[in-house]
Amino acid sequence: MTSEQQFTLPASPTGQFICQQDLNLYDSGDRQELATQAKQGRYLRLIEKIERSAVLVEQAEDRYQGWLAEDDLQNLTSAVHAYQPVTVTRAEIEQRISQVINYLLEAKQRENYYLWGGNIGPNYDCSGLMQAAFASQGIWLPRDSYQQAAFCQQVVDVQPQRRSGELNQVMVEAIAKEFLPGDLIFFGNQRVDHVGMYLGEGKYIHSSGKTYGRNGIGIDSLTDLTDPISHKYFQKWWFCGRVIKSFNPVEDHLVTTDIGVDASLLK
Repeated sequence: MTSEQQFTLPASPTGQFICQQDLNLYDSGDRQELATQAKQGRYLRLIEKIERSAVLVEQAEDRYQGWLAEDDLQNLTSAVHAYQPVTVTRAEIEQRISQVINYLLEAKQRENYYLWGGNIGPNYDCSGLMQAAFASQGIWLPRDSYQQAAFCQQVVDVQPQRRSGELNQVMVEAIAKEFLPGDLIFFGNQRVDHVGMYLGEGKYIHSSGKTYGRNGIGIDSLTDLTDPISHKYFQKWWFCGRVIKSFNPVEDHLVTTDIGVDASLLK
C-alpha cells in the first residue's frame, strides 16, 4: 500500500477491532522478528502509530502487545461489542482436557517446524502451542511461557532438587504421580523459558527448537532420559503447574520480567 493509498480504520464504538484473517504481530516497528500471531476473530486495540508503517496493538484476550503492519489495518473491522472474558471453572477445564490434548496430538501429525512467535499453526513456538490448544476449547492462557507459569497453580517445584543434583529417577517417578494429563511442565534456568503439556506416564508434548530440540512438535519424557533431547530438557525442568481457570485480562495479573533469555538457544 503506497502513502497515497493509506487505509484509515473506521471509528470503533468499543475502541476494539476484530481480525478478519490471521495476522502476524512483530516485536518492533521494523517487523524483522515475529512476536506472535493474531488468529482470525481475535480482538485488537490500537495503541500507537509510528513512522515505519507499523502500529502497536494489544490483543484483548491476553493483553499481549505486538506491532502490526499498517497494510494489515484493512484486515480489521470495528468491534460493535467489546471482548467479554468467559469464566471457565476447573471442573469445566477437566471436562475439556481430553480435547485440548487431542488438539496437540493432531497438530503433531501435521508437517510442522518450530516458529518463534507462532501460535496459529501448523508451526508453533512452545507457549503458542499451549495457548492455541487451550483456546481451541474456550480456555485462555497468557501468551509467554513465564506468564503461563505465573498463571498456573503450582503442583510441584523440582528446581531446588535439580540444582543440587538430588533429583534422581526414583524421586521423579514418585513426583510424576502427582501430575494429571493436561498439567503444564515448565523449564528454564534464570527464568521459565519453555513449556510442554503432561500426557501421562512421564511423557509430555511440546514444540521445541532445532538448536536443542526437535524443530517442531514432539513427545519427550521426564522419566526415560536415554533420549538426548529428553535429557537436555530434563536438565532445565523447573516445575509443574495446573490450569485452574481461564485468563481474564481485566481481573488477572499479567506478570512481566526484566530477565532476558538467549532466544537463539530456544529457536
